[in-house]
Amino acid sequence: MLQELHRQWFANRGAANANEYDRPFSRKWEELLQDAGLNSAEERREADRDARTLAEAGNIVIKASRQRRQVIERVVIPLETEPELRALFPEFEASSKCSFAWETVAWELELSFVPEVRPLVSPADLQSMNEFFRTGGRERPMVPIKERSFQLFGDEKRLDALRESALFQSGRLSLELLRCEIVGEPFGWKRGPQDTGVTLVIENAATWHSYSRWNEERRLFSAVVYGCGNRFADSTRYLRDILAELTTPQRVLYFGDLDPQGLRIPIEASAKALRMGMPPVEPDLWSYQHLLRLGQGRETKSGSVESMSEDAAAWLGPLAENVRPLFDGGKRLAQELAGWEFLRSHDNRESNS
Repeated sequence: MLQELHRQWFANRGAANANEYDRPFSRKWEELLQDAGLNSAEERREADRDARTLAEAGNIVIKASRQRRQVIERVVIPLETEPELRALFPEFEASSKCSFAWETVAWELELSFVPEVRPLVSPADLQSMNEFFRTGGRERPMVPIKERSFQLFGDEKRLDALRESALFQSGRLSLELLRCEIVGEPFGWKRGPQDTGVTLVIENAATWHSYSRWNEERRLFSAVVYGCGNRFADSTRYLRDILAELTTPQRVLYFGDLDPQGLRIPIEASAKALRMGMPPVEPDLWSYQHLLRLGQGRETKSGSVESMSEDAAAWLGPLAENVRPLFDGGKRLAQELAGWEFLRSHDNRESNS
């Protein structure tokens, strides 16, 4: 996906410098996905995560939809980052030539593919990583990616950007080889008035605030956790810390938007939680059921028509058939429909079964 973005950027900019332009290069997200031939749900999901990774590294800017803040509407390459991108992705610039003497370097095993592949990445970056392996990097402890990036390049964001280059294609370099990992942001959460054996994760901030406020009065959950949209799947490990603060075993329930991405988040998080020995992430059927009722006639366009996946249907269980027509019609329901005014009229909940 990002390869396509850079390819189009180079085609648009050519050999010109950033100071020759008044405005930054930008593309509509949907057009970019179509041009790149990314049509399946999985491909679009990976493209979304790639774009957010590069945005966090400071190389691009994401413009969100006004109506749906979690949806990418446009991606922009700021003028000030163009020189860095030329260094990171020169393979798309037709006029670029590299005179680096690949054969003169004694490449370590992890970079032995370099002379054959000749990735058009800064030679200084390649040599920094080669020196890391030569001087015992294989035995270094695992650290956050930004720490390793600063150690290698003196730039905490460089490794995030390099991950999108040819260096990290399948079978080549990996973060594990560089002894580092992506560390998601920890969760904000509010402990409930009593330990009920049920922890609730909420996708978006406004709904988290309303459910936390409701829980103070109704005493239904041991904790209400702010999942922060897509970051819940990236930061699943931090759920362990929250559960450790509670005195009894917990069921973990989740409530988010009813759209394809809104369901992919907890499904991915659940798989990660199980691998880490934590309980699965289950749907908060009570909340989803009321969202469907409240949303009748208030659905909004989701931006694409996407049939419900088998994983999503299995995760939703008894509600799957009620949600399927929503997806087939290219519609969605925002969880904010089930807000404070709705919650305050409910003193308790039926069983979440």
